[in-house]
Order: sequence, then C-alpha cells, then structure tokens
Amino acid sequence: MRRHGAVGRRAILLVSLSLIVGPVALLAQVGHPPQSSPYRDIRRGHTFTLLGGYFFGDGGDFGMGPHDGPIYGVRYDIRTSRSIQLGLGVSYAQLQRIIVDPFVGLANRFSDPVDQSVTFAEIDLQFNVTGGKSWHRLAPFLSAAGGLAFGSGTSADTSGYDFGTKFYLAPGGGTRVFVTDRVHLRLEGRATFWKLDYPTTFQQRPVQEPETPAVIPGNNLDEWDTSWWVQAGLGFSFSL
Repeated sequence: MRRHGAVGRRAILLVSLSLIVGPVALLAQVGHPPQSSPYRDIRRGHTFTLLGGYFFGDGGDFGMGPHDGPIYGVRYDIRTSRSIQLGLGVSYAQLQRIIVDPFVGLANRFSDPVDQSVTFAEIDLQFNVTGGKSWHRLAPFLSAAGGLAFGSGTSADTSGYDFGTKFYLAPGGGTRVFVTDRVHLRLEGRATFWKLDYPTTFQQRPVQEPETPAVIPGNNLDEWDTSWWVQAGLGFSFSL
C-alpha cells in the first residue's frame, strides 16, 4: 500500500508540475500565436522609393527665399529591417520666390512670384520604432536628414541676392504601410532649416527716395528660415 501511495503521490506531483510548467512555457513565448500576431517581420535588404509631395516655404522675413510648390524625388535605403537604417535621397522642387529691388521706392519694390527651382541631395538617418517588425502592417519611424539644396538662378533679379547652395537639416517622422512584404507606402512630414544670406545692397536707401527705409534697416544680413515638407511614396524592397 505504501508503494502504491508513493506512486500515486509521484503521479499527482508530475501532473501538478505539468500544469504549472506548461502555462509558464507558453507565457515565455510571444504573446500571440504566429498566425494571429499583429507583428510581421520586415524583409531584409534594401528599398527603392519613388516620392511625391509638397513643400511649404514662406521665403523668410523678406520673401526672397523659396516659397510653396510640388516636390518629387527618389530614395534608396539600406538595412531596412533594423532599428537604425540609412537612406540617400535626391528631390526636385518646383518652387517660387519674390524679387525685392532695394534700389527703388516701396511702390515698386516687390515683384510678383517668379519661378525658383531647388534640388535637394541628402543623407537620412532613420530610427524604426518597431525595429525589424511591422505592427498591423505599420512601421512608424523618426528621422533626421542633412544635405545640400541647390537653387536655380533668377536672371531678372539684379539686387545681388542669390539663394545659391545651402546646407539644410530636416528632422521628421512618419510611417511605412506594408501592402506586401516587398511593397509599402511611405508617409512622412518634416521640417526644413536653412540659413538665408543677403547682400549689403539691402542696407542702402534708394537713391530716388532717400527718405524710404532700407529693406534691411539693421546689420543682420542673415536669418535661419524654417519650411515644411510633406511627402508620400511607393517603396519596393529587394535583396542584392
């Protein structure tokens, strides 16, 4: 009887342990079965993205910098399934600006908007919030880009002002929406910071109307300008 009782106690102990160890083992796994998990692995490799959007610029305090207009571009990303990924981008914006003539009176000082195209070339560092996975097909991110903006010339402007080539910073954020494991939509909003420089001619009063104040009455011939940039794109993932 004692032997049978010992066997019974061992059986009860084994069953009890199995009831405890089983749920613990399940809890140690991912919180959802693979077929119903909201998380999906992002394909390893590289991404090529076609982009289109709109640039919102105010031209700075005097309106001579780039204004609003559409923007188009392409982007190449590596390490797209990691928390940190690196991107290279080139964009072309069809913008406008205002010509300010410092040599005439106030009535004729400001022109109507004229074309001012800008080409952007940048390096982008992106932090993927959900790492190498998407959540319900969404992969939100924060980004920080830096690069050069090349402005087109404006032959009608004889004031001496030229947008030229500017270094810019563009922090932003957005999300990728995965349609399939190879195709996704990219939605992004960003700020754009650059420095506008003005020639000394804008500190001079017009000869025809010397009582008219100069365009820039003080000594500050530069300013940091902030613009906004929204874009959407279609990305294609591939492996080399």
